Amino acid sequence: MSAVALVRRHPPWLTVRAPGGPGFTETLGIVRSLDLHTVCEEAHCPNLAECWSHKTATFMLLGDTCTRNCAFCAVSHGRPLTVDPHEPDRVAVAVGRLGLQHVVVTSVNRDDLPDGGATHFATTVRAIRREHPECRIEVLVPDFQGNLEAVAAVVAAPVDVFNHNVETVPRLYRRVRPGARYDRSLSVLEAARDASGTRLTKAGLMLGLGEERSELLDVLHDLRSVGCSILTLGQYLQPSRDHLPIERYVTPQEFEVLREDASKMGFRHVESGPLVRSSYHAWAHVT
Repeated sequence: MSAVALVRRHPPWLTVRAPGGPGFTETLGIVRSLDLHTVCEEAHCPNLAECWSHKTATFMLLGDTCTRNCAFCAVSHGRPLTVDPHEPDRVAVAVGRLGLQHVVVTSVNRDDLPDGGATHFATTVRAIRREHPECRIEVLVPDFQGNLEAVAAVVAAPVDVFNHNVETVPRLYRRVRPGARYDRSLSVLEAARDASGTRLTKAGLMLGLGEERSELLDVLHDLRSVGCSILTLGQYLQPSRDHLPIERYVTPQEFEVLREDASKMGFRHVESGPLVRSSYHAWAHVT
């Protein structure tokens, strides 16, 4: 078994399709020809085959190397790449070639940049707007180290959905997200809500890392208190032996109960299931 092999056999509800088919091949060709990175590939997303077969992908800005080293994440970390000023225009070209009506754009953490990459996000949003004004734009941003001016700059681009993941419950942050702070993530979402007016804010969590149900429900209440209106809940999957182990598999039935609980709290849309990720079926979150 290779070094990157998973250490546990997944339950049957976590079966995914193998990559292939004309849609997948076309998406791969567009991404490669434009020299773009996707979180689908870099984060080992289990839904890559499905999404790419439907000619949709989540673009990852600012290179493929993160300045943080979160214990759950498959994205490479280390010395980041130089910011590519032409990347926003290439993303806009990809949106057109894929025929996207809703695009999700994310990035690695760039704590080496004064604004954490916010200017690059805003430039990318404006490039897409210029070429494809009919396309909805969702950004999945890092915490910008709590720089709320950076948050406002991204929101003002403008975006349709502002997404920032809290990932897990506060008790587990030191182990799961050592470079992040729970209160800081909440402040980012609150600032986006205050700056965005009627636009939507969104957040997501991974389950199966050792969180308790009561802790999870407290986080959902916190998210609603800062105006978060869209929620995604999915199963954490260990990318390699070097990453955090899975503490337990959350059943589809439990995900459904959580969806109902969150809906009762007032979330506008809740996507909850073992294979759910932030951008999975993102277009359906706003319709």
